Parts: sequence; C-alpha cells; structure tokens
Amino acid sequence: MSSSTNSYYNIPVAYRKMENLHIVFWIFKDIGWCMNFKWLGILMIIPTMIISIVIAWRTRKIVSELCHNLAITVWISANSFWMCTEFFGIDHVAIGFGFNVKHLAMIPFVIGVIILAYYYIWYKPKHQEDPQTL
Repeated sequence: MSSSTNSYYNIPVAYRKMENLHIVFWIFKDIGWCMNFKWLGILMIIPTMIISIVIAWRTRKIVSELCHNLAITVWISANSFWMCTEFFGIDHVAIGFGFNVKHLAMIPFVIGVIILAYYYIWYKPKHQEDPQTL
C-alpha cells in the first residue's frame, strides 16, 4: 500500500463546525434568492461572507486550503452581487460593449479562477512532496 492511501487530512472539530454552519447560511442565502425573499438573501450575505473569510484566515498556513477557501470567498461575493442585481432590478442594465450590470460578477469569478489556476498550475507542481498539497 502506498503512503498516499494511508494519509489523512484532519480538520479540527471547531473548524468543521464552522464550515457546516457556513453551508447552512449559504443555503439560506440561495433559498432567499430562489424564492425572491430579498430580506433573507441579503441578510444571509453577511454571515456567509464573514464565515468564509474566517475559514480562509484559519487555513492561511496551508496553501491548498487557503487557495480553495479564497476562491470560495470570491465566488460567494460574485454570487451575492449577482443576487442583489436581480433583487434590485438592475441586472439587465447595460454598461456597454454588450455587457449588463450582472456581468460585473465575472470579476470576482475570474479572480477565483486565477487563484485556483495559480495553485494547480504553479504551486502544486512545485510542491508535490508536501503532504499538505492536495
């Protein structure tokens, strides 16, 4: 059996509880969006973003975790912006060159892709021996 099949990645219970709570807030944010409950969707942005940032901060010493958690944070910000543009009826307002206001959400989406590209294309190949490089 290779050592990689025996390797474990352990998450402290407090971190796991926070991640699970984060999912609850995220789902309620998206339920608010889906059901057009503006107050719920907008209210849930706050705990969803705060916990996402805290999770990224807590994992800052493990590059693989940090990159993925930062990508999640910018994804949530993009998703929240898009949701708000729909809630406030400005999602289809033209900003030029065939783009609408909701397309500005692509900025954080692309930032997330860049973060993950950095990890998978540059960092991970150079740190294969690091057991924390997943």
